[in-house]
Amino acid sequence: MTTHETYIKRCLQIAKNGLGTTRPNPMVGAVIVYDDCIIAEGFTSAYGGNHAEVNAINAVKDLSLLAKSTIYVTLEPCSHFGKTPPCSDLIISHHIPNVVIGCIDDNPEVAGKGIAKLRASGCHVTVGVLEAECKAHLKRFFTFHNKKRPYIILKWAETADGFIAPLKKDEQKPVWITNPYSRQLVHKWRAEEQAILVGTNTVVADNPSLTVRDWSGENPVRVVLDRTSKLHTDYAVFNAEAKTIRITSEEIDFEQPIAIQIATLLYDKNINSVIIEGGSQTLQTFIDEKLWDEARVFTGKTEFKTGVKAPQCTGNLISETTIKNDTLKIYAKD
Repeated sequence: MTTHETYIKRCLQIAKNGLGTTRPNPMVGAVIVYDDCIIAEGFTSAYGGNHAEVNAINAVKDLSLLAKSTIYVTLEPCSHFGKTPPCSDLIISHHIPNVVIGCIDDNPEVAGKGIAKLRASGCHVTVGVLEAECKAHLKRFFTFHNKKRPYIILKWAETADGFIAPLKKDEQKPVWITNPYSRQLVHKWRAEEQAILVGTNTVVADNPSLTVRDWSGENPVRVVLDRTSKLHTDYAVFNAEAKTIRITSEEIDFEQPIAIQIATLLYDKNINSVIIEGGSQTLQTFIDEKLWDEARVFTGKTEFKTGVKAPQCTGNLISETTIKNDTLKIYAKD
């Protein structure tokens, strides 16, 4: 691993501290190096706050060192005014001579303009260090800007014999297939994504709140499919714990493929990631329309013998782990 790669790797590590809070901005990491020593680090603050480069520069105790330093950053520094001033201007104003960038920002407001501005000022700019890793880290941001839709994660739990739910149950609440550790992980995931989506049948059957309870973090925006507006406001998804978007036949045409319509609607609402938690019909709809990026599938030891069949999807298995007595497989779309 080269020196540049070592420091960009560190940028990626600290950038993860912004997961779930920077949206819709990208989670970026920045490291400032002087004389082969890290003198400051920073990651993107919660939306509306400082970008990674600003936080890193603000952490430098002796600003005179900046004129002899290199700043490493996972994503091209911005060149436009948004919630904050351009980071490229800040780098230039401190006369930082060397800038090493993981990947170019595809956002049309940036898209190479930050790099051009830095070079025009006399900065030596290196681009494309650990580019694939940086793009993978920024998958939500790039999907939103390049594909004009949210990054879509499918999630479900199925029994050892392939069912997602029983046909009948005595109470209006979930029948747990997985153990408490797996369920806590799901709450962590909810805190990391901007929205969570379920269909009408899931709301009626389980009355879920779709909030973060077993993890520290912000509740995602709840998205509920309710074609005929049959769901009354007493359901937990309509309480005050989080914002809820109800999608009815007034918003989309349910007679046409709905996954792409939902994705477009969420894009228009500036939502850059969504985790789809069910039910089986809703999940299968996104699978059938080939509109998903990841599938996270738990398999428990429980058997139902009969019930609602789990969705069927094919993809590239990218990881398989055991969580006590559960198995978690994560797939990427082909």
